[in-house]
Amino acid sequence: MKEEAVIAYLENNSDFFIKNPEILEKIQIPKRKIASEGVADFQKFMVEKYKKDRDEAVNIQNKLISVTRTNMDIYDRIQTAVLSLLEARSFEEFIEIVTHDFAVIMGVDVVSLVIEANEPNIHHVHLRGVKVSAPGFLEKWLRDGDGLLQDNIIGSEEIFGPAAGLVKSQALIKLQVGSNTPLGLIAFGSRNPDMFHHEQAIDHIGFLAEVVERCIRLWLKIPA
Repeated sequence: MKEEAVIAYLENNSDFFIKNPEILEKIQIPKRKIASEGVADFQKFMVEKYKKDRDEAVNIQNKLISVTRTNMDIYDRIQTAVLSLLEARSFEEFIEIVTHDFAVIMGVDVVSLVIEANEPNIHHVHLRGVKVSAPGFLEKWLRDGDGLLQDNIIGSEEIFGPAAGLVKSQALIKLQVGSNTPLGLIAFGSRNPDMFHHEQAIDHIGFLAEVVERCIRLWLKIPA
């Protein structure tokens, strides 16, 4: 195509660059002659500002896409975890699913159940994967909250036992099975130091904890 044809097209379509602003990034624009020192070239300024704004918009879009994909992945994992709980044929198998299968399903390294109680041998807490801690344990870790997400940490043995050395980030969610039962928590630990962090929401993993609460209540016939 000859230059005359391009010029004629642009003259007849003066809004071409408005409709296709990304083309400005691929063409060279001549510097405008400045009559005197200290006079700003607003055309150059506008083009550079457009490029900067567009780059920022693309970065924001990519971050949103990444967050959306991550949320969908978590949602799928939560669904799989819930369905696996429904397949348990005994309370022992239910605990096995939570403390072992959940780690694979949720993509973490270790999952623990911790019960706060005065007696270390309370009913059903002798099961493998369930730990008993003295009263005050939840207040120490959760304060008055329902959950805690931390990154770049050293795992606690009172939560994760022998696997504590693997844990570099964690999600701790309170469990309250019934009004007259000991409090507890479900803990997810990962060797990835950035997998859990305080800026994340606990909605999805909190929902999974609520399902675990209700399943324990049903298995042990505990009133709400």
